[in-house]
Amino acid sequence: MVSENISLLFSCSGIHVDSPPIIPTLTTSYAHGTSTSSLRNTTVGDSLLQTVERWPDREAVIFVGDGVRKTFAQLQQDVDQVAAGLLALGLQKGDRLGMWAPNIYEWVLVQFATARAGIIMVTVNPAYQVQEVEHILRASGCKAVVCRAQFKTQNYSDMLRELCPGIELSSPGDTRSVRLPDLRSVILLDSRQQGMFHFEDVMQAGSSTFMQLLQDLQKKISFDDPINIQFTSGTTGLPKGATLSHHNIVNNAYFVGKRPLNRICVPVPLYHCFGCVGGALCMAVHGVTAVFPSAGYDGKANLAALESERCTFIYGTPTMYIDMINQPDFIDILLFINMGVKELNIVYGTTENSPGTFCQSPTDNMERKSETVGFVLDHVEAKVVDPTTGQVVPLGTTGELQIRGYCVMLGYWGDEAKTRETITESGWYKTGDLATMDAFSYCRIVGRIKDMIIRGGENIYPTEIEQLLQTHPKIKEVQVVGVQDTRLGEEVCACIRLVDGEQCTAEEIKAFCKGQISHFKIPRYFLFVTSYPMTGTGKIQKVKLREEAELRLGLRQPREPEL
Repeated sequence: MVSENISLLFSCSGIHVDSPPIIPTLTTSYAHGTSTSSLRNTTVGDSLLQTVERWPDREAVIFVGDGVRKTFAQLQQDVDQVAAGLLALGLQKGDRLGMWAPNIYEWVLVQFATARAGIIMVTVNPAYQVQEVEHILRASGCKAVVCRAQFKTQNYSDMLRELCPGIELSSPGDTRSVRLPDLRSVILLDSRQQGMFHFEDVMQAGSSTFMQLLQDLQKKISFDDPINIQFTSGTTGLPKGATLSHHNIVNNAYFVGKRPLNRICVPVPLYHCFGCVGGALCMAVHGVTAVFPSAGYDGKANLAALESERCTFIYGTPTMYIDMINQPDFIDILLFINMGVKELNIVYGTTENSPGTFCQSPTDNMERKSETVGFVLDHVEAKVVDPTTGQVVPLGTTGELQIRGYCVMLGYWGDEAKTRETITESGWYKTGDLATMDAFSYCRIVGRIKDMIIRGGENIYPTEIEQLLQTHPKIKEVQVVGVQDTRLGEEVCACIRLVDGEQCTAEEIKAFCKGQISHFKIPRYFLFVTSYPMTGTGKIQKVKLREEAELRLGLRQPREPEL
């Protein structure tokens, strides 16, 4: 009798995900993605080596804007040269190195070179200004930083001189700074300046002695070692450094990339988990070709790369796709039909989960594609819980989505308190996302716990209203926020970007909503905007958007300027 109960329990929680689930197995909002594919026990460096041995002459990376094309064998040769050079500079296993650059070939080189040398790479947003980069480099204790001297309006070398006064008087590799006490080496990619190394110096420093040291070091590198620190976007405070291991990101790249890939167009930034794991690491693990259209985001360059490089997949965020669709030559190219890019698949995840945890299938029906983020990935546990009690909720009930498994980060670098706040004692990562789950493990993201609007005691999820308004033919994009109200606590406000050349009124949109959603969900306020406040990673800052909306509506007073 006991064994029968155990069997019944297992059948109601595990869901096989080698292919899209077709049997409604789950009985509560808990899922375990079972799979015939085992977890991989390889490091980032070994994963690349295995692919090089299998397909040495296949194209690995193409940087269209810079004219760089490298096969796997060529990439591996360059990676080891850089890795040996970093060891020659005095960097050791466990040291941190900041990578502060846009999507260029050297970014990928450093990503794999640091992994080969056991150095922990810290990804730095190329849009960061002095105070932001100071926080990242100081919090992670970076011993070295690699960057361009300049990119577009960003002058990285000037910012580093501000952070390290007198660096031009020091010898390269002997930087001393009160503001960045751990920093010793600045490595520039595109120019020679006093007190700083040039990237070519690093390449040349990788002599046979350090090549041998690199080979000997491989025996000491474990797949459980931390290898990457990715700072979150900081929408609600200072960015936190999600620390990821080889095991985290190699397996995530493997299971996300199991969905058929061939030639991936990667316009998303490499400093973001989407780009460096979903793009560069998928390339290394699966032997696919990664095509980077331009150093910085360029919608026109994306379309050109899709056509010229015959890409079969393109990564992107909703904002990027909106931009590409609105490019003047989009209709003429018709890439998504003619070039084989016919399906839109959503992957859901967070940096703290390496990042992917749910993924759609190309064979999913339109309802699942438009309303869910797919089914749970291999070897991932997911549950939806009541935020107050922590209990798993029934199927179809809204609660907080939590994740457990190989993908959960090691923790926030140097911040035990935030780590304990985010990861439970039993290993569950609290996403902060409100979601529902069905019996097949398909997940619907309803919104963020912090974004939920409580209007007169009614819980309102902005995502539901946004999805409806997005179907209005005159609306290009919409964000819904709660604004303060003296009687009801909060009221609903829709901040709308109209399709170019269109005009619309609040009354017209209210009429559109009637009969489609409950009356209390229909926004009281409609604001027409041309843009939204964004983080450095391209996420919309709803906290700031709420503040801006309340100012425009006269619901709050402007802040006094700081003296």
